[in-house]
Amino acid sequence: MLLPPTMTDTLDRTDRKILACLQMDGRMANLKLAEAVALSPTAVLARVARLTREGYILGYEARLNPLKLGIGMLVFVEVLLDRTTPNVFEAFNAAVQVRDEILECHMVAGGFDYLLKTRMADMNAYRNFAGTVLWQLPGVRETRTYAVMEEVKHSTRLPL
Repeated sequence: MLLPPTMTDTLDRTDRKILACLQMDGRMANLKLAEAVALSPTAVLARVARLTREGYILGYEARLNPLKLGIGMLVFVEVLLDRTTPNVFEAFNAAVQVRDEILECHMVAGGFDYLLKTRMADMNAYRNFAGTVLWQLPGVRETRTYAVMEEVKHSTRLPL
């Protein structure tokens, strides 16, 4: 799958190879990256700097094991707001930003307003979170919870 033409106008084949390599290993040494894309280390460094400056590379982070950290339960939550007005959206958006348990929050079209991705230690922790945090978020009228039984596929890699 290719990116839409408007996003790829400044990307050539080498840029795409660099992005693919860095998605696989964000800690790849510049020399190894240069070998992988058949360019000099200086040229690769300049390209990575440009890709970062232009916003193609947003940053780097370590992927942590949630099981080892005691937050192995993945829970998705549908949130329906009581009103869909700009001030309710703004208040809700601001409130979820400060909750570390909420890994992702997406405003969606359809039968509810937001889809949340959360991590918890177990169902008791989720129950506590729902009562003390989730149902107290601004504008929340109704929620539906989906506890994940098995993560079949997990990836942050974008198709290039």
